[in-house]
Amino acid sequence: MIKIGVLGDIGSGKSYVAKEFGYPVFDADYEVSKLYQKNKKVYKKLKKILPKYIDVFPVDKNQITKAILGNRSNLKKIVKIIHGEIRKKMKLFIKKNKNKKALIFDIPLLLENKISDNSFILVFVNSKKSDVLKRLKNRPNYNKKLLEKFKKIQFSLEYKKKRSQFVINNKFTNNSVKIGVKDILKQIL
Repeated sequence: MIKIGVLGDIGSGKSYVAKEFGYPVFDADYEVSKLYQKNKKVYKKLKKILPKYIDVFPVDKNQITKAILGNRSNLKKIVKIIHGEIRKKMKLFIKKNKNKKALIFDIPLLLENKISDNSFILVFVNSKKSDVLKRLKNRPNYNKKLLEKFKKIQFSLEYKKKRSQFVINNKFTNNSVKIGVKDILKQIL
């Protein structure tokens, strides 16, 4: 089985690119959202370390946002709890899909949290900064300060690009991504 990790800037189109491969996708953002909504154990851990911010189950993303913006160390505390759970979910995903030819991993902190190993093929989604910013500003939950906090805990885009075996230039047209994905699949399958 081939494991493909999709890297790139926030808003660069990683999730779209991941789906275009046509194989099962482990979407960490979706899994985190499910943890906030359905996992009481995660709620209790978050409430214990962030009692000033987390007080309702299911966990409201606004509470998480306030906690992150309220104190510099809160983001690291949250990540520590959440990524432990995400690793478990990822192992289950791999086990469940062990007979598939390829699996795609859309995990924002894939490198930062040492989730990928040398068996991963890394694909960097390259997008124009101006296009990314325009897309981010159109998101209903856009928060510039929150975005800056997340960027501070991420590796630089240059580093991610260097670590990747492939680069897809996402011009936010179907064709640019489809051609890139098709080319990568031809080379690795």
